[in-house]
Amino acid sequence: MVEKEEAVISEEEAAQYDRQIRLWGLEAQKRLRGSRVLLVGMKGLGAEVAKNLILAGVKALTLLDHQQATTEDARSQFLIPTGSLGRNRAEASLERAQNLNPMVEVKVDTENIKDKPEEFFNQYDAVCLTCCPRDVMVRIDQFCRTHNIKFFAGDVFGYHGYMFADLGEHEFVEEKQKVVKVGPGEEDGPKAKKVKIDPNETTMVKKTVNFCHLKEALEVDWSSEKAKACLKRTPSDYFLLQVLLKFRTDKDRDPLPESYGDDSDLLLQLRNDVLDSLGVKSDLLTDEFISYCFSELAPVCAVVGGVLSQEIVKALSQRDPPHNNFFFFDGMKSNGIVDCIGPK
Repeated sequence: MVEKEEAVISEEEAAQYDRQIRLWGLEAQKRLRGSRVLLVGMKGLGAEVAKNLILAGVKALTLLDHQQATTEDARSQFLIPTGSLGRNRAEASLERAQNLNPMVEVKVDTENIKDKPEEFFNQYDAVCLTCCPRDVMVRIDQFCRTHNIKFFAGDVFGYHGYMFADLGEHEFVEEKQKVVKVGPGEEDGPKAKKVKIDPNETTMVKKTVNFCHLKEALEVDWSSEKAKACLKRTPSDYFLLQVLLKFRTDKDRDPLPESYGDDSDLLLQLRNDVLDSLGVKSDLLTDEFISYCFSELAPVCAVVGGVLSQEIVKALSQRDPPHNNFFFFDGMKSNGIVDCIGPK
């Protein structure tokens, strides 16, 4: 993580972030105001994350994307103005993003994330990847873990979306209701049996949680007895993610509505191959999944982007328990679930 000075909140900033300071405290807001974040991929999900982080008040946000805006982006990317077809997505998003909060330094990088040297990531406190191939995510996560940089990844595929976090060994504080001591002479009486909690007083409790690498989370040995026991409660979206990441690796893109027929056939074949390689039955994903994983849907981007940016804010401010380590959202069921998937 980049070395940084203690952030000072000015009167103007205190007025701007008054509601947030009341919510999670001045110290948490100071840590947030001292943080630099890299956001990769400015499609619909990236726009939601960017908007939320800028409004929350990080110190600086870099929008990195080497792709040009397409007609597909118009369905969910609200930061790109009409008439920007063919422009770089990050550059097209800059003006509206910066206008959200002039106090945040918003920058643009139009290079391919694949071409960035490892030293590039040292300037950031958190890195969030969207629209990236699996091998790139794994490589960057390993570097971030080594250098104590908070790592996040997320994507939206049609009605389905996910986010992943690797915070390493993460320390945070949680607000708890204060337990009131039993008064003199009450230790053995009937009052001693009641829970002594004062709802009007709270205390801050320090806690630590450990995360696994993305590589470990994606390479679980499902043939082991312990993994088999967990299989029934593992969200099917975890296996859908594996299939879609394989599609992205093979085709260097996500499934497109204009090539629905060919892409559907490939997805069904990849479903069989990927699930077989993982040691699980292919019927974990029924054939109907191909109807619900094309394009980015704006409402799904809003939900997943809200959760993803919330987790980035929590990690940087070191306030409240983080999601460890996956969050999956199924738009067909309007259902989100947090699950810890890894070697243990």
